[in-house]
Amino acid sequence: MPPVDLNTLPLPALFEELATLGRLGRFLELVREEDLGPDGLDVTSLLAVGASEQLRAEVRVREAGVVAGLATLEPIVEAFGADVGVELHTADGEHVERGRSVAVIEGSARDVLAVERPMLNLLGRLSGVATRTAAFVEAMGEGWPAKLFDTRKTTPGLRHLEKYAVRCGGGCCHRLGLHDAVLVKDNHIAAMGSGSWAERVGTMAAAARARFGEHLRFIEVEVDGLAQFERLLALDMGRPAVGVPAVGVIDVVLLDNMPVADMRQAVTMRDAQQPALQLEASGGVTLETVRDVASSGVDRISVGSLTHHAVSLDFGLDAV
Repeated sequence: MPPVDLNTLPLPALFEELATLGRLGRFLELVREEDLGPDGLDVTSLLAVGASEQLRAEVRVREAGVVAGLATLEPIVEAFGADVGVELHTADGEHVERGRSVAVIEGSARDVLAVERPMLNLLGRLSGVATRTAAFVEAMGEGWPAKLFDTRKTTPGLRHLEKYAVRCGGGCCHRLGLHDAVLVKDNHIAAMGSGSWAERVGTMAAAARARFGEHLRFIEVEVDGLAQFERLLALDMGRPAVGVPAVGVIDVVLLDNMPVADMRQAVTMRDAQQPALQLEASGGVTLETVRDVASSGVDRISVGSLTHHAVSLDFGLDAV
């Protein structure tokens, strides 16, 4: 069965898919144990707050940005076994201004206080990723074929949620990991052994098609110069992959740290010889350069800093 195209699913369906693939329940069990320990105790609330006390509180954003992570609030309540209700005031993917109430949580005061920090931590982290992604999308501008993609440069344990946050910010999901796509990089080529570089890649790609077939999202190869790219263009092309109008032995070529002028030349070469082949620009793309990269005519731009440079958005919980 082919993998689901993560970039065409509506956000609610995407969250369910990624929550399943990312073992969200298991992750939240670790989150609970991290805070409450092996005995499940919030010792401060146990001593300071009566068992029958109730609390109603608003989750407010303290700086403007794009919200992501509201979909995690109910799973957090469930994982903590909390007697708490959640009422959402907006949706993931929405831009909110400072001071906006994004949700209300109400119920047992002890339980509200127990889930407060995990909720705010995840909301802050994921909204930071979504906000940074939205800034890149805006900086790209319109009129280009390029779409913005994330990378594997994610927080360990949070990859699936961070990829969801990228989608909330208007970006796209790249491969989930090493298991669902082929991406041949320079170190793979160096480790392949003797023989023609392009022929080795072509043979390996054909073997990947034969062995893993429709389970692959795509087959991609990294090049760092136009000479390498020209060698790949000579390979036979011919079969589609999931979510990519793909062409065969190779679906996507990653142009690694190329000057924009070389990217433009690569696009010209591609259009003349293999027009269905997708080109992805990657390496050092910033908010200041992403528009120039997009204007080169590449189809995809992958940016690691969507996740590894994201700064958490500030959220607070205020009793009302």
